[in-house]
Amino acid sequence: MELTGLSFLGNKRGATGGRTFQAANPASGEAVGPVYHSATVAELDQAVRLAAEAFESYSKASGKGKAAFLRRCADGFDARKQELAERANLETALPITPRLVGEIARTAGQLRLFASMVEEGSWVQARIDPALPERQPLPRVDLRSMLRPLGPVAVFGASNFPLAFSVAGGDTASALAAGCPVVVKAHPAHPGTSEIAAEIISEAVAAEGLHRGVFTMVYDAGVEIGSALVQHPLIKAVAFTGSLKAGRALMDLAAARPTPIPCFTEMSSGNPVFVLPSALRKGPAELAKNLFGSVTLGAGQMCTKPGIVLVPEAAEGQQFFEELKSLVEKAQPFTLLTAGIAKAYGSATNERAGQIPLAAAAAVAEAPGFAAHSKLFTVRLDKLIGQPELADEIFGPDTLLVHCDTTQDYVRAARSLDGHLTASILGDEEDLIAHRELVEVLEQKAGRLIVNGFPTGVEVAHAMVHGGPYPSTSDPRFTSVGSQAIYRFAKPVCFQNFPQALLPAELQDANPLGIRRLRDGNPE
Repeated sequence: MELTGLSFLGNKRGATGGRTFQAANPASGEAVGPVYHSATVAELDQAVRLAAEAFESYSKASGKGKAAFLRRCADGFDARKQELAERANLETALPITPRLVGEIARTAGQLRLFASMVEEGSWVQARIDPALPERQPLPRVDLRSMLRPLGPVAVFGASNFPLAFSVAGGDTASALAAGCPVVVKAHPAHPGTSEIAAEIISEAVAAEGLHRGVFTMVYDAGVEIGSALVQHPLIKAVAFTGSLKAGRALMDLAAARPTPIPCFTEMSSGNPVFVLPSALRKGPAELAKNLFGSVTLGAGQMCTKPGIVLVPEAAEGQQFFEELKSLVEKAQPFTLLTAGIAKAYGSATNERAGQIPLAAAAAVAEAPGFAAHSKLFTVRLDKLIGQPELADEIFGPDTLLVHCDTTQDYVRAARSLDGHLTASILGDEEDLIAHRELVEVLEQKAGRLIVNGFPTGVEVAHAMVHGGPYPSTSDPRFTSVGSQAIYRFAKPVCFQNFPQALLPAELQDANPLGIRRLRDGNPE
């Protein structure tokens, strides 16, 4: 594919009037062509209006029709996986195998997951309460409800997942599955990868005979276009993955609109890991090795990186600490995704080192591109509780070891936590049962609780929850991964006293789609 550097406005391309920018190869810091052009405000307006026009027909598309579209998109990603992986590698320095090839498979897989879900159709949660004209003292009218799509959705591509959380990622897949046209704001760190992905979706839109506004994508060199997108009156919801600062800015813009809209943001998470004595006794060296692997996976640029590790005073605890310290000190430089992320990592770790002990750091060596060195910090629990900002997320290959006198301190530590995407507990069954109260507290602090595992790695499945209390997300009632992500982009609508011919098929007495429903509160 010859990259053009232009936005996607339905089946047409944008102009060259906006600000220009280029991707950079993180491994070398060198610019990567071609030159990309930010959309103009007028082009953004055109993209959103196309999406609003498309909503009229796409919101009524059948489950089978949407499923065919999503599967065609998935097939396109499979067919062009090598091209996608090579371009993504150039723009992110992430390894082609297994990382990028695996991410393409995940992108295609989640498109197919939602295809199967909407084809089956029961996700709409159809409920029927038939009329009871003889009921005393008052009759009941006929009531039927189901979920319907919200409207055009703005999706912001993420820096750390150029495919699975970007143009065709989970936000886009779930919004399209719900019946919502999507306007993507591509991430400027990987514009070429985004362009290839956008072409795949645009081709699927045309092949399935859908309105050209079902999918559009705009580029933005700064924040102007992204801000205008959130504020556009025809946008009905926003999905974002990124920093707390940027996510909060979008939340505030969405809330300040004359008509506020939901803004689903995934932002900051330290993902605490509670190490019980039995886990230390089992093998402190192996535990340290596995923890270090999780901390540095993807150069620590994972929203599920274990950034807070709580360890009790124990003989094995010292061995664990020494092994972890050695792994950090021997680590080679890591390549971060952008110059901005590398600069922020350096500033944040330097600031933290001025407040608490820097227990270990990788040897500083000259490295090209956007390099960063692994670091290990330590702090006593009482100091952390007194200064909770010490545990703020740092995007990169570092972690914070929290020393506790005993595991009795763990409940106190857990109660002091903000919201997180995950919380992990390591220990044998006897130890876990003895710390039942800790589990109960963590249920209020994180969206996913993990036993004897580390949080990096998020399975795309029906039961997965990738969300949590603020500041990990804007709304802990929802997930951005797994089939339940669709519910962010749907609203309940009740149809009262409608004749059968006017009802959606999902609510007709004959149940022509054969979906699962509730009638008078009972499954039918």
